[in-house]
Amino acid sequence: MIIAERKPLPEVLGMLDGSNEILVLGCRSCTAICLAGGEKESRALSEALALHSELKGKGWKVDTLTVERACEKEFLTPLNGFKGTVVSMACGVGAQVVQDHGPEAMVVPGVNTSNMGAPEGMGVFVEKCAGCGDCIIHLTAGICPIARCAKSLLNGPCGGSQNGLCEVSKETPCAWDQIIRSLERSGRLDLLNVNIPPKDWRASRNGGPRRVVNQEALPGAAQNGWRGEP
Repeated sequence: MIIAERKPLPEVLGMLDGSNEILVLGCRSCTAICLAGGEKESRALSEALALHSELKGKGWKVDTLTVERACEKEFLTPLNGFKGTVVSMACGVGAQVVQDHGPEAMVVPGVNTSNMGAPEGMGVFVEKCAGCGDCIIHLTAGICPIARCAKSLLNGPCGGSQNGLCEVSKETPCAWDQIIRSLERSGRLDLLNVNIPPKDWRASRNGGPRRVVNQEALPGAAQNGWRGEP
């Protein structure tokens, strides 16, 4: 899932100069799971903004709305016609979709989008995937060296790895130590003999924003069969 964290209140307040009608828009998807932008967090921010408005005489009208997924326009119909300021508690993708859906509104981010990760404990989320567009984890025991190795090394640990820890931080496990141990447990150490070629970054950010087309979802796919590239 996408991991985000709440922006400090002073930073949010600094983006609201000139606003009159403010809608704090929460998302029940990724940012809710990582405790950054769900209904609870959105209501808390809304209450803080309303209190600030009252104390400073801003005269803001502050409301809260939480949608199922801010990254899909079908859930944004309650925003139709809104011309005020939207404080988006969704990830950066959701915030941009909200702005596309309501061009007359001004959308400001209420969270900082960090990475694609997974929960490892209560309130602890760790990056797992860098979205490089060229996945090779079948060769690395299901562990992504691009995201989880500080140097994104594709063929084994560097000389700075000591006792299973990364030289960048003694609190960071060495991804390649984890890969080797996992391969050993599963009896697949032979995969270490596979030379992983340099990453083809064209599948990542080369050429601008990426666009994925699911051929099976296109009209006529059921009749014509799958038409994706091999």
